[in-house]
Amino acid sequence: MGAKKTEPAAILIRPATTDDSPLLMKAIIGLAAHVGEADGIACTEDDIRRFGFGEKPAFEAVIAEIDGAFAGMCLFFPIFSTWYGRPGVFVQDLFVDQQFRSFGIGERLLRHVARLCRDRGGVYIRLAVDEDNARAHPFYTRLGFAWTKDQRSYIAGGPTFQALSQTTGEPE
Repeated sequence: MGAKKTEPAAILIRPATTDDSPLLMKAIIGLAAHVGEADGIACTEDDIRRFGFGEKPAFEAVIAEIDGAFAGMCLFFPIFSTWYGRPGVFVQDLFVDQQFRSFGIGERLLRHVARLCRDRGGVYIRLAVDEDNARAHPFYTRLGFAWTKDQRSYIAGGPTFQALSQTTGEPE
């Protein structure tokens, strides 16, 4: 990992709005390309608008800008820990545009989200990192995130989710 560049003076972090849906989509595609999964994105700008903004949003996002240019984003949603008995946030995506990497943008975005979480009564951030994302692992470790070797992440999607969601005759 290279040395941190001199941080620009004017970094603005702000909440994303529905008008930012194209920027969020661009970042999601950029992140997928970075980890070699660009062909796996089914999400659209309309999905971002529909599920991220409105009466009951499924997620929030904050955007970093430098001199008005999109520099990065952090997309997250609330979670709850029965162990802590307190809320937290799950960071789904953290993306910094290639030209702004090593300026401390990712760290600033995470610190901003941590403050939002704390101000809402939250006590933790959880995230998942692609196993092969070699640059991300030391970044999160440097910030104090701990790898949870005692837990394994599972997902049921596509046909598996459809089968799981089918009624089996049990009362609902």
